[in-house]
Amino acid sequence: MLQAGIIGLPNVGKSTLFNALTNSHVLSANYMFATLEPNVGVVTIIDKRLNEIGRITNAKKIIPTSLEFVDIPGLVSGASKGEGLGNKFLDSIRNVDALCHVIRCFNDPNISHVFAEVDPVNDALTVELELILADLDVINKRIDRLHKKVLVDKIASEKLEYETLVLIKENLEKEIPINKLNLTVEEKKAIKSYNFLTEKPLMYIANLKDDDLLDIENNTYYQSLLAYAKKNNIKVVPLSIKLADDLKEFSEEEEKEYLEELGLTDFRLNNVITGAYELLGLETFFSFLSGETRAWTYKKGMTAKECAGVIHTDFEKGFIRAETVSYDDLVSLGSYQKAKEAGKVRLEGKEYLVKDGDILSFRFNV
Repeated sequence: MLQAGIIGLPNVGKSTLFNALTNSHVLSANYMFATLEPNVGVVTIIDKRLNEIGRITNAKKIIPTSLEFVDIPGLVSGASKGEGLGNKFLDSIRNVDALCHVIRCFNDPNISHVFAEVDPVNDALTVELELILADLDVINKRIDRLHKKVLVDKIASEKLEYETLVLIKENLEKEIPINKLNLTVEEKKAIKSYNFLTEKPLMYIANLKDDDLLDIENNTYYQSLLAYAKKNNIKVVPLSIKLADDLKEFSEEEEKEYLEELGLTDFRLNNVITGAYELLGLETFFSFLSGETRAWTYKKGMTAKECAGVIHTDFEKGFIRAETVSYDDLVSLGSYQKAKEAGKVRLEGKEYLVKDGDILSFRFNV
C-alpha cells in the first residue's frame, strides 16, 4: 500500500493530525520530539460513488478503499547533519511515497516553536532545505565513483545515471528540488533506486485556529504561505487540526450541529485525505460480485490487466477481458442490465487504460 508521510517541524500538529485522520491516540505533546518513532495508520477513503453503486446493485456489503498515513518524527535545522533525530527522520521520509507538510499558521505563547517567532514560509524552507541537503549528500557520495566507472566501462545505463545525477546536483545546489525538474521517463528510471527525498510529491497542510477558518483572508500567516505555495505550484489545505482531532469523538449528527454553531459549514478533514490521494497519482475503480461492492485504488495510467492484479494476481496472470461501464453511465441508466442494453457496457483488452470511476468485471482463466 502506498504511504503519505506527515512531516514538519516539532510542535506544529503532526501527531494530532495523525490521530484525527486515523482515529488513533498516539502521543501529541507540547515539547520537542514527542514523536520518536514513525506511527502508521490506515485511513478509509470516503467516496460517495461507492454507496451509490451499492444502492444500484443491491449490495449486501460495501467495502471502501484506503490509504496509509505515517506520522514522522519532527525535523529541525541541521537534520541532514544528524541534528535532532536527524537520520531517523530522513530515513522515515525515504520510505514514504508522498509528503504532507504540516505548517503552523497561528501564534500561541503556550505552544513552543523551534524559532523565536512563527513564520510559515521560513518553516517550509527550513524543512525543504534539509531534504535538499540530504539528497545532495547521497549524490556526492556516489557521483565521483560513478564518474570513474563510466570513464572505464562506458555502460549506457550507468552513463545516463551519472548524467542525471549531475543535472540534479546542479539544480539542488540552486535549491531547486527534483520534483520541479522535467525529467524524462528514462532519467527517472535511472535514479529510481536512490529514492530521493525531494523527488516525492509534496503538499502543505496549514494548521490554523478554529476562528481563523472563518476569516482566512485576514490570516497573514496563511496568506504568506499560500502566496509562496502558488509561486511553487504546491497545493495547500487549510485546517484546524485541533478541531479535527476533537471531532473524531463526535457522531456524524453531533459533528454537523457543532460545526453549524461555530459557523463552519465547510469544514472537511477529508480534504487532507483526498489531497494525499491525488498527490500520489491515485484513482479509484469499482467492482461488484456476489453481493459485495468494493472500491479499489490504482495508480493513474494503469492498464486493465494491471488493475486486475490489484484484486488478485491470478486475475492478472490469466487476464482475458475486462467488462467495463463508467460510473456516470451506470447511474444515469439506473441498473447494470439497462446499461448493457444501451450498449454502455464494453469489453476492453489488456492495454485499456482504466479511468477513474470505471466499474470493472474481469474475465480470466488460470
